[in-house]
Amino acid sequence: MPDHNASASLLDRIDYPDQLKELSPPQLKQLAEELRSFMIGSIGRTGGHLSAGLGAVELTIALHYVFDTPEDRIVWDVGHQSYPHKILTGRRKQMSTLRQLNGLAGFPKRDESPYDTFGVGHSSTSVSAALGMALAAQQQHSGRRVVAVIGDGAMTAGMAFEALNHAGDLDANLLVVLNDNEMSISPNVGGLSNYLARMLSGKFYSTMREGSKKVLQTMPSPMWELARRVEEHAKGMVVPGTLFEELGFNYIGPVDGHDVENLVKTLGNLKSLNGPQFLHVVTRKGKGFAPAEANPCAYHGVSAFDPETGEMQGSGSGPTYTRVFGDWLCDMAASDESLVGITPAMREGSGLVEFSERFPERYIDVGIAEQHAVTLAGGLACDGIKPVVAIYSTFLQRAYDQLIHDVALQNLPVLFAIDRGGLVGADGPTHSGNYDLSFLRCIPNLIIMAASDENECRQMLYTGFMQNGPAAVRYPRGTGPGTAVNKTMEALPLGKAERRRQGRKIAILAFGSLVQEALAAAEVLDASVYNMRFIKPLDTQALLEAAGSHDLLVTVEDNALMGGAGSAIGESLAAHATTTPLLQLGLPDVFIEQGTREQLLAACGLDRDGIIGAIQARLGTSACQTPATRVNS
Repeated sequence: MPDHNASASLLDRIDYPDQLKELSPPQLKQLAEELRSFMIGSIGRTGGHLSAGLGAVELTIALHYVFDTPEDRIVWDVGHQSYPHKILTGRRKQMSTLRQLNGLAGFPKRDESPYDTFGVGHSSTSVSAALGMALAAQQQHSGRRVVAVIGDGAMTAGMAFEALNHAGDLDANLLVVLNDNEMSISPNVGGLSNYLARMLSGKFYSTMREGSKKVLQTMPSPMWELARRVEEHAKGMVVPGTLFEELGFNYIGPVDGHDVENLVKTLGNLKSLNGPQFLHVVTRKGKGFAPAEANPCAYHGVSAFDPETGEMQGSGSGPTYTRVFGDWLCDMAASDESLVGITPAMREGSGLVEFSERFPERYIDVGIAEQHAVTLAGGLACDGIKPVVAIYSTFLQRAYDQLIHDVALQNLPVLFAIDRGGLVGADGPTHSGNYDLSFLRCIPNLIIMAASDENECRQMLYTGFMQNGPAAVRYPRGTGPGTAVNKTMEALPLGKAERRRQGRKIAILAFGSLVQEALAAAEVLDASVYNMRFIKPLDTQALLEAAGSHDLLVTVEDNALMGGAGSAIGESLAAHATTTPLLQLGLPDVFIEQGTREQLLAACGLDRDGIIGAIQARLGTSACQTPATRVNS
């Protein structure tokens, strides 16, 4: 166990990569130990993504040591592993603010640092972005180098292979570093493999390779093809790089990603080579922190924890909505053998661990491939299977065409369990599910529900599953209001709201998780509250009833105002020529940064006080800031 209180003498001297270059290669090993120790202590206080960053410490040091950043570009994929990068690029003293309101973002962010060359948060974008930068450097006749760092998980997405396929056909100076911590090739990592990597990335081999090509290209094609295959199979005997060679890359590796001196030598060689290069680096998630090494998934994204024991702080009492979904999925699967659960690499995050263990033959993890997950579900539904796609709201955005074309257009019975709807808190704008109601409700055939509490979530999931067409149930991150969950499953009447409170003059039409805030505000305002439940089909009867018996209608939603549930209410009122005044409250037209969910709801005017203030301002009974003003102040 590292000593988290020890003086990090080398790290204290490093604020920017230029200072890093003042160290000798042997000192980099000590720096890696200090950096890893600092990370464990820092993230132990703030929470954040831990395992991936611990595994990428030496690689991060070597990249900044060899390349001239930020002039040379490093593009991190997803960004889970970017904390060592942040620490070495001027933000070490700000790490105590990580993922907090007005603090450092949890992912690379262009307006946070010039060293963050591309904003990320979603998987498998690095090669495309880096190739764009490499082509820009080529057009500008610049000598800068571009590196994309991508994990083996992110390599499962089609977008990564689309970019590799394109890059391999060009002569742009692009280096793709595969940070591999899952593939079973670790026995190849050792002295021989490292020696071969240095040899194959060296100038002598490169010169001989290119010279031989020129000579052989003047000979008949059978001889050229024979020579190409001899080289390919010779390398294939010792390195697993045939696929990348076929795509047009010069493949080097695998190399030990924790041998920082060898990484420096290999990267130094690769920096001098032209054209598309591919370096395969093998690392260990959670490296240097025993609990994370033993269980890297559990320490992927963590709350604050004890750096000595790894024990995490509790997340509150009561089941999360994710747990409610996981329990429902197991219960539904036990009663219906046609159910199949699908996830795009989010087994733990989406609550499918127990399901995967109890029903392994009906559990499908497609990897980071959201588009494939949705079309796969459509194919299953065509032949009598009832698929449930468990997916975060922000990741469903990546499968929008498939949702429309491959499911809704064919009216296939696929249930979408949409986790992390609305503001998610510390992960910030890349992971907030602020747009799903807007992009879903314009799709024909799709039923859309938003849960206001834990039991309603369970019953909505059952309601959606029992439909003969596509349905979506949206629920937020974290725990609900503490409503007891009824084990019995009963379908809700389709498209029917419920009035939760009778008041006077003001009717609040609330959607999903904000029903509780609406009820709290209504107690002060003596307002009626309708839990609308369904965004589509909308309960027109309840809406017209509320419009006819109140002086002001107020919609409240944890979704973008533009095109959201409030817009659906406005459209319905207009269609029925109803002139009751309407106030729409929701998320403003800005990207909302990180903070706790409670802080962000307050900033957007969607907590109890914000709702009260906005209604009073509309009625002219008090002067209050609008939600958009508050979130930008």
